[in-house]
Amino acid sequence: MTQPLKLYNTLTRQKEVFQPINPPYVGMYVCGPTVYNYVHLGNVRTFLTFDTLFRYLTHIGYKVRYVRNLTDVGHLVGDGDDGEDKIGRMAKLEKLEPMEIVQRYTLDFHQVMATFNALPPSIEPSATGHMVEQIEAVKTLIDKGLAYESNGSVYFDILKYNEQGGGYGKLSGRILDDLLNETRELDGQAEKRNPLDFAIWKNASPEHIMRWPSPWGDGFPGWHLECSCMSTKYLGAQFDIHGGGMDLKFPHHECEIAQGNGLTGKDPVRYWMHANMLTVNGQKMSKSLGNSFLPGELFTGNHPLLEQAYSPMTVRFFMLQSHYRSTLDFSNEALKAAQKGYRRLVNGLRVVKTLSYTADESVAVDAKKQADIRGAVQGFHDALNDDLNTAVGIANLFTLLKYVNMLYMNQLQPAALGEETFELLKHSFVDFTENVLGLLEEKTEGHGVVEGMLALYREYKEQKLYDKVDQVRAYFKQQGLVIKDMKHRIDWAYEE
Repeated sequence: MTQPLKLYNTLTRQKEVFQPINPPYVGMYVCGPTVYNYVHLGNVRTFLTFDTLFRYLTHIGYKVRYVRNLTDVGHLVGDGDDGEDKIGRMAKLEKLEPMEIVQRYTLDFHQVMATFNALPPSIEPSATGHMVEQIEAVKTLIDKGLAYESNGSVYFDILKYNEQGGGYGKLSGRILDDLLNETRELDGQAEKRNPLDFAIWKNASPEHIMRWPSPWGDGFPGWHLECSCMSTKYLGAQFDIHGGGMDLKFPHHECEIAQGNGLTGKDPVRYWMHANMLTVNGQKMSKSLGNSFLPGELFTGNHPLLEQAYSPMTVRFFMLQSHYRSTLDFSNEALKAAQKGYRRLVNGLRVVKTLSYTADESVAVDAKKQADIRGAVQGFHDALNDDLNTAVGIANLFTLLKYVNMLYMNQLQPAALGEETFELLKHSFVDFTENVLGLLEEKTEGHGVVEGMLALYREYKEQKLYDKVDQVRAYFKQQGLVIKDMKHRIDWAYEE
C-alpha cells in the first residue's frame, strides 16, 4: 500500500497527512522574487523545491492551482518599514523607469527558471496589478480596529491583534514579550504605537517615485500586504499550501497570517512549507563574503570559487539530492559528484526509450527481479510522500537504472521480467526522471551529428583506419561523450 502524502507543516512543527480543503483541487501560493536584480541561487533552490512539489501533486492526481507572485513595489531596502523601495532605488541608479527595471529582471527570472526546467505557475500576479485589492484590505483592517493611520501611513496593530487571540509569533515560534524587549531600543519611530507594528500602507515622501493615490494620501502598499491580497484573491480566504524560503518565515509570513486572520477571522493557510538556505564550503552564502553565485556564473564556471562549469540539469540534480528542509552546501566536490550522478541517470534515460519488449517462452520469469523493480517504484512514491524526500526517491530511481542498464547490455532479457513489469520499469523511469524530478537530457550536439560521427567511427574501425578512429574518439571527448564498444553494438554515452 502506498503511504499517504505527508508534509512538514512549519506552523505545527510536525509532518501531517496532506488533506486538501477541496480535493482533488489544491491551492498553492509561493512567494516569488522581488524583481530588482538577478535571481540568486538561494531563490532558485526555493523555486525548484516548489516546482517539484507542483509536479508531484499533479503526478498523484491533484489538480493544482499554483500561484507565484512578482514583487514589483513595496519591498524596502533592509526588508523593514523604512528606507527606499528596492525597485525605485535601482531605477534611480540605472536612470530608468521602475517598470523598466521590473521588466528586465522579470525576463531574466523567467529565463533562469526555464533553463532549470521549472514549470511556469498557473497564475503569476504582481503587486502593482492589485493595488485596488490592497487599498480595500487596508480599509477593512482599519474598520476592524486592527490598523491605524499615522502621518499618511497605515500600520497593523500587533497588540490589538493579539488581544483578540491572534497569536502573533506562532509560525516562527517567537514570543511577543521577547520580541517587544528586542525591539524597544529601536522605538524611535513616532508614527507607530508599538515598534512591532508593521506597515500595510506607506506614505510616499516627495522623492519616492513609486506612488499611488489612496484615502490616506499618495503612497504604496507594505511588502507583506501584497501576498495576503493576491493569495486570497486567487485561492480563497483559506487555501492549502503556502511556500517560501526559510528567511521569509519571520516577519513576512508571520505578518501574512496576522493580516489574513484580521481580514477574514480565519488563518489563511493549512500547510506552511519552507525551503532551507544554501551554504558554500560550510559558510553562509553571502555577497559580502564573495561566495555567492549567480546561475550564469555556475553555467560558465566564471567565478573564483568554481573549478569548472556546471550545467543547469547538474545543478537541479544536485539540489534534489538533498532534502529541501536541510541546509545545502555548495562545493566543487559535491557538484562534480552530482554531475557524475546526473550523467549516469541521463544515459539511462536515453537508452530506456530505445528498449522494447520481446516475448520469449524459453526465458523463465525472475520473480525476485520483478519484486525488486516494483519495490523501487513503490519506494520512489513512498519517499516523495514522506515530505517530498527527493534524496531517497533518487536512490530508488538508481535501483531502476540498474535494471535499465542490464537490459541494455543484454545481461537481462525483457521476458525475464514479464511484459507488465518491463513496461512498469520503462514508464516509471522516464516519468519519475522527466515529469516528477524535472530532469532532462542536455544535448551538447544535435543527435544527428553525433550519430553521423558514430557511423564514421564504425566505418573507420572496419577499415582499420585507426588514426581516424582516434580522431573520432577525440571529437566525442571534446563533446563530453564517450564511445562504447560493446559485444553486441557500438554506441555512445555521456561521459560520467
